[in-house]
Amino acid sequence: MFPTLSTLSQAFAGCSPLPQRLPDTQSNTFSKWTARQDLYPAWSVTEDAKNKATKLGDAAVAEFEKASHKAQDKAGHIELYSPKYYAACTFGGIMACGLTHTAVTPLDLVKCRRQVDSKMYKGNFEAWGKIGRAEGVRGVFTGWGPTFWGYSVQGGLKYGGYEFFKKFYADLAGEENFDKYKTFIFLAGSASAEFIADIGLCPFEAVKVRMQTTIPPFATGTMNGINTIVAKEGFGGLYKGLYPLWGRQIPYTMMKFASFETIVGMIYNYLPGSKSDYSKAAQTGVSFVGGYAAGILCAIVSHPADVMVSKLNSQRKAGEGSGAAVGRIYKDIGFGGLWNGLPVRIVMIGTLTGLQWMIYDYFKIFMGLPTTGGAPPDDKAKK
Repeated sequence: MFPTLSTLSQAFAGCSPLPQRLPDTQSNTFSKWTARQDLYPAWSVTEDAKNKATKLGDAAVAEFEKASHKAQDKAGHIELYSPKYYAACTFGGIMACGLTHTAVTPLDLVKCRRQVDSKMYKGNFEAWGKIGRAEGVRGVFTGWGPTFWGYSVQGGLKYGGYEFFKKFYADLAGEENFDKYKTFIFLAGSASAEFIADIGLCPFEAVKVRMQTTIPPFATGTMNGINTIVAKEGFGGLYKGLYPLWGRQIPYTMMKFASFETIVGMIYNYLPGSKSDYSKAAQTGVSFVGGYAAGILCAIVSHPADVMVSKLNSQRKAGEGSGAAVGRIYKDIGFGGLWNGLPVRIVMIGTLTGLQWMIYDYFKIFMGLPTTGGAPPDDKAKK
């Protein structure tokens, strides 16, 4: 239909004072020294790795979808805010908190010891090196048992309870008032859930802190630690840190859930389109970013109480009241002492919270449920 370049060159050759050169025609023949591109689709290690990663990713997604459909078929349809829904959220919370807290046990170990004695280690790597040389790799994970059991119990009650109480308080406010009071609903729902969750966490937290702050650890495992405390101090010894634990965890969880919901909502408001326009991977990515940002705020708000919990569990005298113990410890360490170990805790809690929300929302997707947050009131208008 259109003239070729050689035809145009011949037609207008006389219009230019410069000699015209016709393009060389490429030969399709190959010499024995010429690499054949059809035999080598990937021309670099990077491209080859990229292709393999893409194939692995596609295979992983396919397996995820297959397992997800199988789980959903087995569980049956899960209606929002039904008992089955709250059970699924509880299980998701167990996975999110139990696994992540156990994974960061080495960080938690150093944090607790530095809170009790700020001069014990100069930094994390020095601490891990000293502990590793003295006790081996197992010593670096001191306290992982009570950490896993305690935070699995707490995570299930916290996430499942939050979904329940959020719906409960939203119904009390009424649909027409939800957008106006949603921040208060998030705060009230998370506080109520954490109040109950800490009752399940407290005995395990007492064992964990004592194992991590005594050298050598006072117990060999979770049940051994519980039995040792009960034998020496009675059942109440497991709960002597409950009030400070509430003081640490309730503000922490209120900030964790309310700020996460707010940040995720802001992200989806900023992005074009609505939440439903984005893939599952993108939604869980938003969950991680929102969770990490919320975790930084959580760490700052709850850190003084976290230091006090560690001090009470390791330094409280027999028969000493909570108020007297708090006053004595504060007199010893001062206001500045309440912030020992904050940088480490910011890294730990930020990463922890981001991973928890990502795992929790991944599990909700796996069970065919919507991810948490990010449904702004004008969502329909954006469509």
